[in-house]
Amino acid sequence: MNLASIASGSSGNCIYIGNDHAHFLVDAGISRKRIVEGLSQMEIDPGMIQGILVTHEHMDHIAGLGVFLRKYPVPVFATGKTIDAILKTPSLGKVNPDLFESIAPDQPFLIDDARIEASRIYHDAADPVCYTISDQKSKVGVATDFGTYDDYLVEKMQGCETLLVESNHDLNMLMVGPYPYPLKRRIMGNRGHLSNERAGQFLSKVIGKNCRHILLGHLSKENNYGELAYETVKVELMLHNLNPDEADFSLQVASRTTPTYVI
Repeated sequence: MNLASIASGSSGNCIYIGNDHAHFLVDAGISRKRIVEGLSQMEIDPGMIQGILVTHEHMDHIAGLGVFLRKYPVPVFATGKTIDAILKTPSLGKVNPDLFESIAPDQPFLIDDARIEASRIYHDAADPVCYTISDQKSKVGVATDFGTYDDYLVEKMQGCETLLVESNHDLNMLMVGPYPYPLKRRIMGNRGHLSNERAGQFLSKVIGKNCRHILLGHLSKENNYGELAYETVKVELMLHNLNPDEADFSLQVASRTTPTYVI
């Protein structure tokens, strides 16, 4: 499976995953125009998309969903509680509820030759999940918007050739930044977001012999920047004898605003 980040950040998220036969989006938190432009750069017609996998109902993950569905009425997969929350979001406009298909964590399903599995995560949303998608050749994973992790999530994300994992904030930048204290507490909490350090610690448990590409995503515009996320995660990995400069996997940061490709 191939993975490309069309956009990944606190202001909007949309990830493409696919192979020669199957094509999916994980979230649609940017405009339809930006989604279509990102797909076109990969020479993928938006009409080829076979489904949108929604992680949760926060606007930076669904802002463009309604507009996209009115042009391209593809199935939307999410947990039942997430679907209920999406359909109660007025800003999405009119959407066809028949396009939404309820899924459950730990119950894989097949579309074409792709095996899709949702896994539970810790975040302050109705029923949030992350996703792994695999075919006969490889497995990829997208895990963002979680404040902490456990052995369950580590196990679910192991074995991926390509991983996009949240590296949301630098703790020092967050603490001295302009956010009100209740928001800082939410971000730092177990149902908030992973810091750069915690992202590195999580990856040190997940990375295996099959891993080839790691993308750090969902960076906060106010409390992080790419070089800092990269260096902090790299240090954490090196503490666990995983040096990206010497290992078989690459480490890079997904852009908030422009596509980042991994083929």
